[in-house]
Amino acid sequence: MLKQKNMKRGAAGLFFFFGLLFFVLLIRFIYIQATGVAGGEVLASKLDKKYEREQVLEAKRGNILDTNGEVIAEDTSSFTLIAILSEKEKEHVKNPKETAKQLAKFIEMDESDIYERLTKKGLFQVEFGKAGRDLTHETKQKIEELEMPGITFQKKNRRFYPNGVFASHLIGYVEQDEKTGDTVGKFGIERYMNDDLLEKNGKITFDSDSWGMLLPDSQEKVTAPQNGKNVTLTIDKKVQTVLEDALTKVEEKYKPSQIIAIVSNPKTGEIVAMGQRPSFHPVTKEGLTNTWRNLAIEESFEPGSTMKVFTLAAAVEEGVFNPNATYVSGNYNVPGSKSPRDHSGIPAGQTMTFLEGVQRSSNVAFSTLAMDKIGADTFREYLTKFGFDNKTGIDLPNEIIGKIQYKYKIEKVTTAFGQGSTITPIQQIQAASAIANNGKMMRPYVIKSISDQDNGKVLKTTKSKVVGQPISAKSAKEVRDYLETVVTAKKGTGKPYALEGYDVAGKTGTAEIAGTDGRYMVGRNNYVFSFLGMAPADDPQLVMYVAVKQPDLGTSYVGADPVSEIFKPVMQNSLQYLNIEPTNIKKQTATELEDFTNQSLQTATKKLKQLGYEVVTIGDGSKVIDQAPKAGSTLLSGEKIIFRTEGKMKAPNMQGWSLRDVMKVANISGVQLNTAGTGYVTKQNMKAGKTMKEGDYLIVELTKPNEIVENKEPDKEEVHD
Repeated sequence: MLKQKNMKRGAAGLFFFFGLLFFVLLIRFIYIQATGVAGGEVLASKLDKKYEREQVLEAKRGNILDTNGEVIAEDTSSFTLIAILSEKEKEHVKNPKETAKQLAKFIEMDESDIYERLTKKGLFQVEFGKAGRDLTHETKQKIEELEMPGITFQKKNRRFYPNGVFASHLIGYVEQDEKTGDTVGKFGIERYMNDDLLEKNGKITFDSDSWGMLLPDSQEKVTAPQNGKNVTLTIDKKVQTVLEDALTKVEEKYKPSQIIAIVSNPKTGEIVAMGQRPSFHPVTKEGLTNTWRNLAIEESFEPGSTMKVFTLAAAVEEGVFNPNATYVSGNYNVPGSKSPRDHSGIPAGQTMTFLEGVQRSSNVAFSTLAMDKIGADTFREYLTKFGFDNKTGIDLPNEIIGKIQYKYKIEKVTTAFGQGSTITPIQQIQAASAIANNGKMMRPYVIKSISDQDNGKVLKTTKSKVVGQPISAKSAKEVRDYLETVVTAKKGTGKPYALEGYDVAGKTGTAEIAGTDGRYMVGRNNYVFSFLGMAPADDPQLVMYVAVKQPDLGTSYVGADPVSEIFKPVMQNSLQYLNIEPTNIKKQTATELEDFTNQSLQTATKKLKQLGYEVVTIGDGSKVIDQAPKAGSTLLSGEKIIFRTEGKMKAPNMQGWSLRDVMKVANISGVQLNTAGTGYVTKQNMKAGKTMKEGDYLIVELTKPNEIVENKEPDKEEVHD
């Protein structure tokens, strides 16, 4: 009975417990049903998240364009190669051996290495490292055409720099932030304009089943991607390309420690080209460790005699420069200090005019002008007027300024001819704009405009800004006239910088380099050789500064050689490209060509040579049977006339010919012409004198004028100015 009684009590207890539990669960169920909340979370939201899928809609970083809209940096689609290995997937790699054989044709990986990856066990999918990343759309298409099971691709945007090493420290490069995943600009415009260039990815969300398929009646939610803004620069791609070619050639030939070059429009302050060596490739980053600075704005050094341009300008503006007045060369006495001397190219104790002192870059002449004619205090004011105390404000990061050392008499004297004090290349470009632009000094800038990437609407435009007028228009013109004689005078230091067809005004520089011990370095290579020039001299459209530090000159070259090999091709080609009319080129006459067919070759040749034409004959006969150009054509004096005579045709030497002249040979001889490149002939497959037959293939390789290495020996007179 007692046992039965305890069982009843236990059963009642259990009934009460489970009843209470049921009641609690019922209340909980009703609460959840009524509120939709459990454990502090909204169940509907949790359910949505379980079945909700999200896809990223990639935005594009803004493009960087040159002044004519040519792409310098842009986002392009790239693809990563992926192989699905899991047999649970319908589309997986079924024939690893054949797949490896085919893939080896398109990616830089050995067939055996690809096969090893494709046969790994227990993996859902594999990638192919660097070889399988950043594939182009063209490569992707070719692989897809093979229809290999299990081979797929993942798309992403990558930053592309189509010109390679191209104003790299000005443009900069990008990296992906590991924390945020954002593309972040490093150096130059990519960094300076990062907020404008930066893109913001969008997304699309939708409800799906467990297989990831879109559920019926579900609504897609789209957050649109926001593309970055386009930035258009003042840089001209064609001028920059010529500059890069010249820098590369000089770097390879002379192996200097540094080269700096800037081309600007003095009328506006626009930087047309800017380059340096060492440089780097913005995609591969090759060369980046050699220098992390944009030398044009982040490097200050003693300028040497290019500083004399501004000493001369101050003297002219003050009315104290008399080109015919004289002084005695040798040294300028500074009590208590070592007296500054003229360089080795000027004999001591010689009576010279101040104009000759400018032309030959006499330190004594400029010391006398600054201290005795202008006055130390007044000269210091001109240094401020020319902007040497402040940054230029160019729209690039990390600009620095030099330091004008002007406490002691010796510092004041040496500053007048470019020693002791330091300035930056971009400060020289800004100051030189006042000389070239009739006294108005223009702030340099590289950003032309900012625009919407989607519709092209211009959002912001940079306006030219006058930042000072240190001298008058009359004085500026007079200074240019004096500087022009530096290039044209018999003993002028600027002779190596003369251009064909254009007058150049400019000043050479040979600056000493301070060593780690505080003393100036010695040796003929241990200088910064430079030139600050403008053309055409009468009304300059371009100003260019070039500096080459510590070139290996050997015994055959002087400091002007590497500098002029940059200045001349860049300035010459740029002026021609900009359609600047030559100022001193001979006028050519035009003549209508008569019909020489069936005439004696000797008679026809004599007559044409008297008219100033160049005659080229193919054929070994004595009578003209055809000519190119045809009768009635209007030609300029000096052009080539091609005669064909009877007999065997012989290939002429076409080295240096234009494509137009080569086509004359092809048309008159009946050979099949194939060309490679543009410019002038540097190679031909048919050797000169070889017999040609109609239908033969004539292949010529042409090269642009700026790429042809000049064989002309430069002036070897070495002077340190």
